[in-house]
Amino acid sequence: MREVSLPCGSTIPAIGQGTWHMGEPGGDHAAEADALRLGLDLGMRLIDTAEMYADGGSEQVVGGAIAGRRDEVFLVSKLYPQNASTAGMRAACEHSLRRLGTDRLDLYLLHWRGSVPLAETVAAFEELRAEGKILRWGVSNLDVDDMEELLAVPGAHRCVTDQVLYNLEYRGVEFDLLPWCETRHLPVMAYSPVGQGGRLLKHTALRDVASAHGATSAQVALAWALRHPHVIAIPKASQPAHVRANAAAAMIMLTAEDMAALDLAFPPPRKRRALDML
Repeated sequence: MREVSLPCGSTIPAIGQGTWHMGEPGGDHAAEADALRLGLDLGMRLIDTAEMYADGGSEQVVGGAIAGRRDEVFLVSKLYPQNASTAGMRAACEHSLRRLGTDRLDLYLLHWRGSVPLAETVAAFEELRAEGKILRWGVSNLDVDDMEELLAVPGAHRCVTDQVLYNLEYRGVEFDLLPWCETRHLPVMAYSPVGQGGRLLKHTALRDVASAHGATSAQVALAWALRHPHVIAIPKASQPAHVRANAAAAMIMLTAEDMAALDLAFPPPRKRRALDML
């Protein structure tokens, strides 16, 4: 599994595991936890969750999956923007740690920007980091203007990533945010890298490239996102076959012809766009 370097010097796998829609009422939580454990066995040791997902249910599933294996995991969670104040973040973090059954997060992210001033949010992150409750912090769904404003705040140089929507259908970040982050050695974490609802994976161009590689459309979509050395992809999988397929996508090397075909079907941006979000 290829590793991506964070600005702090740590490395994390280029393919992690997302957990959006895990822990929902009526779901097979035991199977979801089993899938996450299999992912760890296959080298996908980054697990991403959030207090928003299933109102904390996702964090509970993750907590069960990593029990007895905490030191193997690079654990990421995210907090609501309304909890990004000094007091709000402390309470949110404590609740997340309790649901996850751990004493620390490897990475804590602001889920999206809200009304709390960024300076207060950075100060709150830094307090938790000084106490060892979080080891690193970052942001999610912030565009270039937001990132410029963030990095003007004292202490914001410790931000280690921006997690954004990025896949073949949503390539807007390639125009400005991705190169902006690259010049600052700030990796981008791509959520929903294979799309939502299966529409992307049914596209003829993607299927044709996948057929040429003896792979699935989802694997090619992942390989496409991972072509960039500063991108980390966090696909979600709850079935063993899907977990294994995600891990194997790291081995797919797309050719120049593949890339040209995908660019034709999914044109790269030619101007700045508003940041896409799900």
